[in-house]
Amino acid sequence: MNRSFYIIMAAQFFSSLADNALLIAAIALLAQLNAPAWMTPLLKLFFVLSYVVLAAFVGAFADSRPKGNVMFITNTIKFLGCVTMLLGGHPLLSYAIVGLGAAAYSPAKYGILTELLPPEKLVAANGWIEGLTVGSIILGTVMGGILISSTVSEGLLSLDLPVIDTGIDTPAESAILIIMMIYIIAALINLRIPDTGARYVSQKTNPISLVKDFAICFKTLWHDRLGQISLAVTTLFWGAGATLQFIVIKWAQVALHMNLSQGAILQAISAVGVAAGAVWAAWKIPLRSSLTVLPYGIAMGLVVCVLAVYNADMLPNTVLWTVGKMAVTLNLVPAYFLLLLVGWLAGYFVVPMNALLQHRGHVLMSAGHSIAVQNFNENISVLLMLLVYSLLIWLDASVTYVIIGFGIMVSLLMWMVIKRHAANQAEYDSMHLIGEHKQ
Repeated sequence: MNRSFYIIMAAQFFSSLADNALLIAAIALLAQLNAPAWMTPLLKLFFVLSYVVLAAFVGAFADSRPKGNVMFITNTIKFLGCVTMLLGGHPLLSYAIVGLGAAAYSPAKYGILTELLPPEKLVAANGWIEGLTVGSIILGTVMGGILISSTVSEGLLSLDLPVIDTGIDTPAESAILIIMMIYIIAALINLRIPDTGARYVSQKTNPISLVKDFAICFKTLWHDRLGQISLAVTTLFWGAGATLQFIVIKWAQVALHMNLSQGAILQAISAVGVAAGAVWAAWKIPLRSSLTVLPYGIAMGLVVCVLAVYNADMLPNTVLWTVGKMAVTLNLVPAYFLLLLVGWLAGYFVVPMNALLQHRGHVLMSAGHSIAVQNFNENISVLLMLLVYSLLIWLDASVTYVIIGFGIMVSLLMWMVIKRHAANQAEYDSMHLIGEHKQ
């Protein structure tokens, strides 16, 4: 990998770090406002709304100028979302502004990989990007939990500027201020991303023409035999992953008797597994063998079902070791193991699919447009799954049944994807034989 790739990785790390820390701070802000429980998963829904609504436009924007410039502009939008939150804007609307920046950031972030690297390096590049992104999710989630904890927030709130009244009076607000500084670091790194020299045909500005172009790209990817399989898998994965974020926090409260700060740190355990699975896939799976990982998606759903039936009362609350002020007890070890396993399976099967989809998108259309189509599908899945989860929380459904239903759904959908791939392969083999016979 060249130097430019590592600069992109650094920019992605800090931007994603801030995104995930901000989610925890926004959840704390909702709690501070005594918002109802069903509103919490709507944070992610508002965040991803821009991915869906602006899908036809962000790809063209990403391809209209050097990708580093696009990443700087969109990172600035994320910073403005934090400012809105601090100035008293509703957390849902403020986080939606951050989502607007993220929606336009994503096609540039992934599109630049296809400009920099040959196809044979895409799985490895995606493995490192996903591994680093998950590392930032781990640290961001943990950081968010630490920043809103009473010990750290009290220290931050005690740092008053002379004469100036900052208006920062709560743990959530002090956390957001620190997160804004991280966005500034990411923006400065964005400025160091070199121009790859890749240029695309002049991008259209007419909204109707952009929507028509997007529809053509959408149909092209879904009708491609390899594109449709990888697109289906990544769509399912990101919808499931976003929902699982909130399910784990709820499960930690109900089954493991943890508060929000502890649950946020627990959530990072599964992210460690995702990082390990992503790096393992980058090392072991070449692009041509990417479809061999599909059965791991079924296994992930089944392990999630096992997670649902475990609770902290099944084993004694014996302290095994302590990390700072946090005690690791015997009854939490199975929960840690299951979350690690779910994460590893997820990381192992999604990274090759992501690389395959990027490669097919780059071959069939421009990088920015293909990533925009991918984001549109993935975030439609996120919206639908979060809406269903919010409805179940509003109906006061048992978290155990919610998790079991979630796991069965993931396994069933992955089985359907495998069957579809087998049918595609059989059709391709049949057409190939007919062609040979005619010759």
